[in-house]
Amino acid sequence: MNRVITLDNPPVNALSFKYSEKILKEIEDAQKDPSVTSITITGANGFFSAGVDVNDFQKAWDPSGTTVRDVIEAIERSDKVFIAAIDGIALGGALELALACDRRVATKRSKLGLPEIKLGLIPGAGGTQRLPRLIAPQEALQLMLKGETVSADRALELGLIDEIVDPGVMVSLSNHPEQLAGGEQVEGLRKRRVSEMRVQLPATAQAFALPYIIAEAHKSVPAEESGGLAAHKLIDAVQAAFELPFARGLAREYRLFDELVASAPSLSLRHLFFAERELSKIPGLPPAEPSEIKTAGVIGGGTMGTGIAITFANAGIPVTIVEPNADQIGKSRQTIFGMFMHQVKRGRMTQEEAWKRGQSIAFSDDYAAVADCDLVIEAVFENMAVKKEVFGKLDAIVKPGGILASNTSTLDIDEMAAVTKRPGQFLGLHFFAPANIMKLLEIVRGKETSAQTLATAFKLAKQLRKVAVLSANAFGFIGNRMFFEYTREAVALAEEGVPPARIDAAMKKFGMAMGPFATFDLSGIDVFWHVAQGRPDLELARTPILDRLYEQKRLGQKTGKGFYKYAEGSRDAIRDEEIEQLFAELAKAAGVKQQPDVSDEEVARRIVGALIKSGEEILRDGVALRPGDIDIVWIYGYGFPPYRGGPMWYAQEALTHA
Repeated sequence: MNRVITLDNPPVNALSFKYSEKILKEIEDAQKDPSVTSITITGANGFFSAGVDVNDFQKAWDPSGTTVRDVIEAIERSDKVFIAAIDGIALGGALELALACDRRVATKRSKLGLPEIKLGLIPGAGGTQRLPRLIAPQEALQLMLKGETVSADRALELGLIDEIVDPGVMVSLSNHPEQLAGGEQVEGLRKRRVSEMRVQLPATAQAFALPYIIAEAHKSVPAEESGGLAAHKLIDAVQAAFELPFARGLAREYRLFDELVASAPSLSLRHLFFAERELSKIPGLPPAEPSEIKTAGVIGGGTMGTGIAITFANAGIPVTIVEPNADQIGKSRQTIFGMFMHQVKRGRMTQEEAWKRGQSIAFSDDYAAVADCDLVIEAVFENMAVKKEVFGKLDAIVKPGGILASNTSTLDIDEMAAVTKRPGQFLGLHFFAPANIMKLLEIVRGKETSAQTLATAFKLAKQLRKVAVLSANAFGFIGNRMFFEYTREAVALAEEGVPPARIDAAMKKFGMAMGPFATFDLSGIDVFWHVAQGRPDLELARTPILDRLYEQKRLGQKTGKGFYKYAEGSRDAIRDEEIEQLFAELAKAAGVKQQPDVSDEEVARRIVGALIKSGEEILRDGVALRPGDIDIVWIYGYGFPPYRGGPMWYAQEALTHA
């Protein structure tokens, strides 16, 4: 007789400590019943299971209680045949549970993976020991190092599952496991413990090659102190699967996992995990039903407008770009075509899909083309007068109820909304460049932005696959307001004699994706100069270096010179002694004391310190709702190292323990 155990712990059947107790008891009860010969584990709610409950790790980690490890050990000890019937997702501890079963079947729509690395952890319930025994060990290692999910088709190809079954068969399988593997009878099924299999190196890799394979794996991931701690521990655990008996390898995995749970990088990454969950929770906002955005318009066919349009097309939302300049329309079309063809060449979409997405982007030189759009976003020059003129025209043309949005990165949303008769349907949607790649979206609430408009914006962000953070209407919002303080401190260090190239190197050593001066050159010196002209109260505006560079037309990568030099057609920064001399001249004229011998650690301390101070001001002013919101902005928008948790987490956790 077959016994069915259904994982049913809404919403995603998480294998929490408490729920693991229930599953363990069901397995033990089935084990005691002599009439039960097989046990099928399946899931309710359209899921197998999303894995362990991360909330359990936020408490003092105590593996001595009941966990999914105990459930898996009960399966391992049992003489019954276990079948994992997977429909939907099977992630982390849920996949480890399935790996402990004797057979695994899945529906076509299923997704499987071990994503623990994304939380600074490794699989901690046997995954590092069983997966390399079940599938090619190098494939297993890469699957865990990347933390990505695989489709049912790929899982079957790898040998991770035994069979793909129709959803209808999956339902009946619960009571008729003999349908497994082409009609194999249940009484013919035998125990097939993965733990008893041997890790098989590729035929070309002899035993003496194992140290080389492991060494190359360690070389392929970041250093432990640069965010690679969990990756190195994962490689160590998989090495144990090669070299040790299963029980000893499992013990090593447990030890390594337990160490990582308490590690600073994992604590930081778990902080970000929970911070991202909180983003759409807005205190005091009345409940509202979001509108559907079925069509969109973009005003401006420049780099940003084109990127925004591609983002909508990728989400299946038809979009119209309004651009009066025919040459710019040609450039925009070329960019769109090139982007989609690049995706085809990379195998990320078919020719047909690329054609369909390209055709969903229309062009016009007439504002009337966006009259019936549900949402229209302006992406024109960062000038208040220009933007107000655009919104005056749009307000008279766009249908009642249509939402108007500005992509401004610094300007006053309320001032723009005031030229319209729909301030409740007006807000900021600040995309980050390149808009079709960067995941961050700042949603800027005006003083009259309605609850429904905000709800619609957050729903749209999900459709666009963006991480949305709410900001109050204030200069620079969250990210750029902090960025100006961050770059001002970098300029101050350069004025004191520290070369820009060394400042950038120190910040990359800290973990930033790019140094501040390289960011200046990438974005364009002219962009910062124009912002400074509009805000003379900014400290950055009072430094003469921007004026000098702007006068000399050293605008960054676009002109081949900025804070660095660039060879024609290259984006590789070359140190420029002329800039260092210019800083020295300006510093001498201003009487700035020279102290160029500060350490890299001091450079990072000062620059990140300025960032943190600005974040604290933003919280006091109510521009950001929570410290975690600021951290998410800087992780997704500015390349702050995730393993440090974001600037506000870093201030709380790292600096207080320094």
